[in-house]
Amino acid sequence: MIVVTGATGNVGRTLVQALTAAGEQVTAVSRRASDVPEGVRHQRADLAEPERLRSVLDGADALFLLIAGSGENLNPPDILDVAKAGGVRRVVLLSSQGAGTRPEAYSHSHLRAFEDAVQQSGLDWTVLRPGGFDSNAFLWAEMVRSQRTVAAPFGDVALPFIDPADIAEVAAVALRDGTHAGRTYELTGPAPISPREQAQAIADALETPVRFVEQSRDEARAQLLQFMPEPVVDGTLTILGEPSAAEQRVSPDVEQTLGRPPRTFAQWAVRNIAAFR
Repeated sequence: MIVVTGATGNVGRTLVQALTAAGEQVTAVSRRASDVPEGVRHQRADLAEPERLRSVLDGADALFLLIAGSGENLNPPDILDVAKAGGVRRVVLLSSQGAGTRPEAYSHSHLRAFEDAVQQSGLDWTVLRPGGFDSNAFLWAEMVRSQRTVAAPFGDVALPFIDPADIAEVAAVALRDGTHAGRTYELTGPAPISPREQAQAIADALETPVRFVEQSRDEARAQLLQFMPEPVVDGTLTILGEPSAAEQRVSPDVEQTLGRPPRTFAQWAVRNIAAFR
């Protein structure tokens, strides 16, 4: 059995579907009730209460570990000890590219702590470090629907954003195939793309013009502070506006793992265009 935490999110939901389609027995874990595919057991649980995970993890072979939010209230060794006691032998951790490029930053330090704990756990482990998600563009959806406009900072700074579906497919492979144990994969899209180019891709998928408006850093900061902690906002804006060479690099890991190139942002936009209509 494979346990998937964060099973209702952009990555987790697709991962559950991929594992189920491959014939795996899956337990989907989230903090809230959720619809899951037929044949999938759903359990409500919170990683902040590891003891309550015992019944969820009992008899599991593998664990997909997704850390939501800041992770401040989580103790990595406690979670991993419960997993091992339940029989888990393999863990795949969804971390972040920033855990490698900016390990001391508030927004990524907790993920680096989880990486260290997973690597020292005695379990077979794989760490996934994706860059920015294509699905972050959902932030623009209401504005596109109502005004046919995208407003974003750093309009011409390009980063290799990744489709969450590709992350899920890599995770599914790593959970099912022990040859990926002991590896850290950086996951990116096939090419850097700027916010201005993303807006054009959404326009192409809609088959209607979408105007791009470049925000100032302060304007973007004020918007993000409505739903993100201040240190996370500042760290995010630094990456978006002043990315390092490593953060702009296209990684070969998706293609080497899946045997095909990663999906483009344009493909993501077409697949999710209903959100922008």
